[in-house]
Amino acid sequence: MNYRKDIKSILIGYKKSFVLSAAIILSIQTLYSQEVNKEALLSYDSSEEASDVATRILFVFDASNSMNAFWSGERKIKLATKLLSTSLASLYGTADLELGLRVYGHQTKHVEGQQDCDDTELVVPIKHGSNLIIKQELSRLRAQGTTPIARSLEKAAGDFPEEPGRNIIILITDGIEACDEDPCAVSRMLQAKGIVVKPFIIGIGIEDKHKESLMCVGNFYDASNPEVFESILDLVLEQALHNTTVQVDLLDNSGKPSITDVPLTFTDKRTREYYPQVIHTLGYNNLTDTFYLDPVPTYELNVHTLPERVIEEVNLAPGKHNIISVPNMSQGVITPQFPTTRRTDYGNISVDLFESGKCESFYSMNLGTSIRLLTGTYDLVFHTTPITRVDDVEIQDGDIMPVTIASPGSLMLQSSVAGYGSIVNASTLEHVIQFGNGNPAGRYTLQPGTYTLIFRARQAHSSKYSIKKTFTITSGSTQNLNIHE
Repeated sequence: MNYRKDIKSILIGYKKSFVLSAAIILSIQTLYSQEVNKEALLSYDSSEEASDVATRILFVFDASNSMNAFWSGERKIKLATKLLSTSLASLYGTADLELGLRVYGHQTKHVEGQQDCDDTELVVPIKHGSNLIIKQELSRLRAQGTTPIARSLEKAAGDFPEEPGRNIIILITDGIEACDEDPCAVSRMLQAKGIVVKPFIIGIGIEDKHKESLMCVGNFYDASNPEVFESILDLVLEQALHNTTVQVDLLDNSGKPSITDVPLTFTDKRTREYYPQVIHTLGYNNLTDTFYLDPVPTYELNVHTLPERVIEEVNLAPGKHNIISVPNMSQGVITPQFPTTRRTDYGNISVDLFESGKCESFYSMNLGTSIRLLTGTYDLVFHTTPITRVDDVEIQDGDIMPVTIASPGSLMLQSSVAGYGSIVNASTLEHVIQFGNGNPAGRYTLQPGTYTLIFRARQAHSSKYSIKKTFTITSGSTQNLNIHE
């Protein structure tokens, strides 16, 4: 099978099959919290300026000792440099493309227990027309050292020019981090600071048990043999040059993309794979973070606010910068609480949150804590005794909204016998407490109000011996009640 030919034909098919206008209103079903007609907007940048921005690709190449191992009858280092050189030749003359080469593990011979974790070097600085120079340098490499992936990625941050451009790292490696550092953390740092978009990692014959350690670094591709490596390399370069990028603008109620720090999940609707799952980030100059996404699947987008927003169908334009704008995402803070922070006999009290008029709770929190909610109107159910309900709490943009209910009081119940009975609300007859079949004596925590206790001793064999007691509970006070007096 000719993997390279097949993948190229697929990529060409993507380009021919998508003809999109510059701005597309998605006809999507959205699950929004308020009963208002809202639409998410998907657009892509088709401006002249966007196409003139340089694409910079830095190859980070593994020349560690393990690259001397044989792979399909030939040394990995020889095969990888040969195939990369072929791809570089095909890129010669590409407009607005700048290339560079960083290598690790090529300067210091590996000695057990004496590895050189600083063995990483920018061999060819990033510039236009460097294809031939990179090819020459690849041919001179000797694989002999260790594998300092994290340090190489960290150094790569300074390899890119400061001028605006799409900065891309393609890491080609056959091993995992060998210097007890965290390449995943370094990659996240580079992306968070806007230095690079999510890196590409091409694994050369990597053992299954080590693959997961590279998946968190970036978009991981597993090259199990030289033919697959060649196809994957072409695919990665195609994505780097004609990449499909995505930004999600969370618009406040005035239409500005100022909302951030919200978890997002893209779900492939066919495979149900959750990828990517990220925290929305505003980078330098409050610009929305950008990441790569495969344009082929149809996605579902979950914006994990409270309540959650769901866009059920997102179809991306291949080779474009896609912008998904989600409106009306302003938030306020709600804090359910008692009037004082003094601990009550309840211990922890849970509070269920409902969108006003809805029957199903969307979140449960502890009393005394705070959460952010989308602007709107909510009902709160406090799991006190009895249940306390507060309806139509309105949250506005930037609000810090305390929702205060009365502190409980206590009933100290005295009884000398076991029996049957309950406590009900004296006016509404709401059932508040059901006693067990034993002696009901003890302390009960109750919300302020007037209650009726109905009780019959176990040994009393007629309803006429039932006892009725009405009592009132006030906040912070204890009511003593003897059933038999």
